[in-house]
Amino acid sequence: MAQLDRLTRQGILRPLDSQFAKFICQSVSGQDDEASQQVLAVAAAWLSQELGRGHVCLPLAMVSSAPLGLPREMAESLLVALPAVWRLPASWPAVLSQSAAVSDGSQPTPLVLIDNRLYLHRYWQYEQTVAQRLLASAGQGTVRGARQASMLDTLFSRHYRAVYDALAALRQSGNDSAEQRRILVCDQLDVVDADPLNWEAIDSVLCQAQRFSDLAPLDRLIPDAACLNWQKVAAATALSRQFAVISGGPGTGKTTTVAKLLAALVMQEQPDTETLDLTCVPHIVLVAPTGKAAARLTESIGKAVQSLPVPPAVQSAIPTQASTLHRLLGAIPGRASFRHHAANPLHADVLVVDEASMVDLPMMARLLEALPVHCKLILLGDKDQLASVEAGAVLGDICAFSSQGYSAGQARQLSEMTGFVLPAGPLGGQSPVADCLCVLQKSYRFHALSGIGQLAKAINSGQPDRLATVWQQNFADIHQYPLSAEHYQRLIKQMAVFYRRYLEAIAAGQAPGEVLQAFASVRLLCALREGDFGVKGLNTRIERQLAKEGLIAPGEETWYVGRPVMITRNDHGLGLYNGDIGIAMPDPDGRTDSKGRLALRVYFDMPDGSIRSFLPSRLPEHELVYAMTIHKSQGSEFADTLMILPPDFSPILTRELVYTGVTRAKERLYLYAQPEVLQRSIQRCIERASGLEACLSE
Repeated sequence: MAQLDRLTRQGILRPLDSQFAKFICQSVSGQDDEASQQVLAVAAAWLSQELGRGHVCLPLAMVSSAPLGLPREMAESLLVALPAVWRLPASWPAVLSQSAAVSDGSQPTPLVLIDNRLYLHRYWQYEQTVAQRLLASAGQGTVRGARQASMLDTLFSRHYRAVYDALAALRQSGNDSAEQRRILVCDQLDVVDADPLNWEAIDSVLCQAQRFSDLAPLDRLIPDAACLNWQKVAAATALSRQFAVISGGPGTGKTTTVAKLLAALVMQEQPDTETLDLTCVPHIVLVAPTGKAAARLTESIGKAVQSLPVPPAVQSAIPTQASTLHRLLGAIPGRASFRHHAANPLHADVLVVDEASMVDLPMMARLLEALPVHCKLILLGDKDQLASVEAGAVLGDICAFSSQGYSAGQARQLSEMTGFVLPAGPLGGQSPVADCLCVLQKSYRFHALSGIGQLAKAINSGQPDRLATVWQQNFADIHQYPLSAEHYQRLIKQMAVFYRRYLEAIAAGQAPGEVLQAFASVRLLCALREGDFGVKGLNTRIERQLAKEGLIAPGEETWYVGRPVMITRNDHGLGLYNGDIGIAMPDPDGRTDSKGRLALRVYFDMPDGSIRSFLPSRLPEHELVYAMTIHKSQGSEFADTLMILPPDFSPILTRELVYTGVTRAKERLYLYAQPEVLQRSIQRCIERASGLEACLSE
């Protein structure tokens, strides 16, 4: 214990870690011998530390090699706390399994040891709950006949207007050759088997087309069997299973796909889609982990539903209002439990969870416990994004099975539903979860001239050479600046120029919604919180620059007109949640405070699309948000995204972090980073210790 206290003073352990170790050892006092207690103390402290770093468990087999990105000197310091005889982790399983504080989960002990993975009992139970519920749902099919195939054909029918517009642009570019037209058609129509097609006849149709309707003969010349639209496959996958995951990068059409899927779910039991029988319409619920992500889902799915090729009655039956997971489950102020659970399940027939990569293991377990047995669960998210802030990487663990491909039965069923030829995967869907996955491949947001999409692909490859190639192509929408005093000051001034928009909107008396929209169009993202290159330092400098230019007047008071803040602690009573962003604006009624100054209210864009305002004194914990961490930006996107990495490499810099920051950019990206730091960052992946993938393999 003295050694653990020393490690705590040195900063190697947190006080929580050492206190937890002491608590565990005290619980077995008089039951374990001294040697067992020594191993137990170090293992418990280490496990506590790993939980704080987002890992679900402590893999004992990896301890001796400084696991999971833990610096080797920290690992060695922990092991030194043990007598020499117990410093070899190979001996730990035998010792720990004999402890009264450890079991295989069949007994109510504080720790659980399974397959050389050490858990807190609570987290082991979370993992078991998620695995059991997902496996049960993954094994359930929901196909109801051939009507689903015709619905998918209607919802995912070809639209030749985009093809015609692309052909027109090709002609104007002066590069209008038969080969370029063939490449264009293959890209626009998702052609995967081009060789057997009659390209002479196809090109004749392309050259003679005077309007987009003239391209209709392509229906016959390019049959569905030669194409593969992954959006249609994703919808078919979700229709055929009780549980489904639709993953994909930015602009791959996850929201468009789910809108069409929901339309199919609404129509599949209807004899007449013009006048719906409301008793047969499933109760659909849309949720996201944060308020900002819920607001984005509300906006995007609303637009997608309006463009669906379905009767108005079907459109109106599809909900467009998204909530947060906390609101859905019924968070209870001051308690970790929720109003909805296994004994009081949710009222839902279909649940869509957007930004699922942000959902941690405990929250996913609570959500699955609260789902009715009949409820269809659809997870949307980008598997390559950052994992959740809290413990676990649930979406990543689930999507690990995408490499298996579909089983023979599922491939055959999806081929019948879509008209595409889908072969069984190389591993034949060894886990039932593999039959529930679809990873969208094609980005509809980033075209061939887009640097953002190319940069995201290069980052995911983990290859510095590919990264360098992207920068050499001088794309118009991505800009890179090496860190220097000059470029650092340029960044501060650039932020002042961007933020002038929303501050001038306030000065002009524009509506709060327009001000919030102007502020949301740009953001500075940081990898760190502290220091000159972190959120706190940059927030201070941007604030000073805005004051210097006369755009804000902070004075001696904390609050001033235009001050943007982000909520950092949930307040269920007010309906404000971690990540919600508000801006201080003058009281619309012209009221003044006790000192005769114009009173302020802080306005927030709520998930239901409404604008609410609060007195600054009523807000829960919050912080200035001219700049924010990349972690906090998940679930958001900005027309202009600026990202800064520290000048020296840090263990926090990973491929997932950089990818997440880059893909927040919708139109333009400005990256301030040393090239060598960026290259080293993309070569390092996040590893989250978990047994979920192993549980789902069973």
